[in-house]
This record gives sequence, C-alpha cells and structure tokens, in this order.
Amino acid sequence: MAHGLVKAAIIPEIVKLIAEKYIVPEKKALDMFYTSATAASLADDETGLYGQSALYIFSLFVGEKGDLL
Repeated sequence: MAHGLVKAAIIPEIVKLIAEKYIVPEKKALDMFYTSATAASLADDETGLYGQSALYIFSLFVGEKGDLL
C-alpha cells in the first residue's frame, strides 16, 4: 500500500508547527523539515513513521534540531 496520501496530509501540519515554533515563514519551515533526518525517516516506509501523528513527528524534529536553530 502506498503511504503517499497519508504523508501528504500530515506534512503540512508538521510544517505549520515548525513555522510557529521557530517563527519562520512556512517555506523556510518546509525547507527545514525536508533537509532533516526526521523527514528522511518519514520518507522511508520501513520505519512506519507515516502511521504516527503530525505532533509526534514534529516532536522528533524538535528533538533532532533542538531549540537553537
């Protein structure tokens, strides 16, 4: 089963959360997310990360990047 639809639904939520936390435009937040290890894990269906909530994936991103960007 392709999980692209699930990912397409949760990525905008994750990007919005990143933009709000780090006070950056959504385009910058999108770039930040797509260049992260968290995004690479989400892209890999083997991890099963696509089945988690946007908030959970966001928390992984924050843990990866920390508060000091």
